Amino acid sequence: MHNLVIDIGNTNSKVAVFDDRTILHTQVFKTLDPEVLFDLIAKYQIDYSIISSVGPELEEVIQVLKNKTVYIPFSTAVNTGIKNFYQTLATLGLDRWAKIIAANHYHQGENCFIIDAGTCITYDLLNAKSEYFGGSISLGIDMRFKALNHYTGRLPLVDWDREEGIVPDGTDTTTAIQNGVLQGVINEVEGFIAQQNNKNKDLRVLITGGNGAFLLKQLKNSIFAPQIIHDPYLVIKGLNEVIAFEYVQKN
Repeated sequence: MHNLVIDIGNTNSKVAVFDDRTILHTQVFKTLDPEVLFDLIAKYQIDYSIISSVGPELEEVIQVLKNKTVYIPFSTAVNTGIKNFYQTLATLGLDRWAKIIAANHYHQGENCFIIDAGTCITYDLLNAKSEYFGGSISLGIDMRFKALNHYTGRLPLVDWDREEGIVPDGTDTTTAIQNGVLQGVINEVEGFIAQQNNKNKDLRVLITGGNGAFLLKQLKNSIFAPQIIHDPYLVIKGLNEVIAFEYVQKN
């Protein structure tokens, strides 16, 4: 069974092809062209498809999926066995819910603290009883750089090298901004993990998102390192689990 999974985020669109639970292909796009989907559907003989979007879903993309595959609609009403106590399901991000679904399948029976370092940084706990109550939403790294520039009169818009992943000493204005933002994020993340460790035994920390590799590098020598798993595919794995669940339900 070949599945086409699409995750449309604030910055990029991620497309993946699964053979059951094995990832065969992944791509990242700034803008998703329906022609790409035609090619993937034909190449991999796609059976099922699903999409998650943080914004309005693309009707043209959905129509392609409906015409060429068995399309599985995804919403927070879809539940694969999680006790969901979030009080405003209509505003729960689909990407957050997909990550909870993935954690519930791949780390069944564990207390999982999920950190997604993307446009925003989200923190979500799924406990060992498969109970989800919610979490926290914070400013992402790039958003913090932009906010310092936007809300001040003289601070410049500063870039950073996510590949190099170095936190510089603040020896001038540029590096002071880089240090403040990057070290501030690291301190925030460590604080959240420490707080959850005080509340939950044997905590598993799952890090994902576009800036997840940066966080992993900063935390690799920390006391939290043994708890951490870096999984850049957590959202698409969760979406694929929805397809698997719906397939079993209908067959």
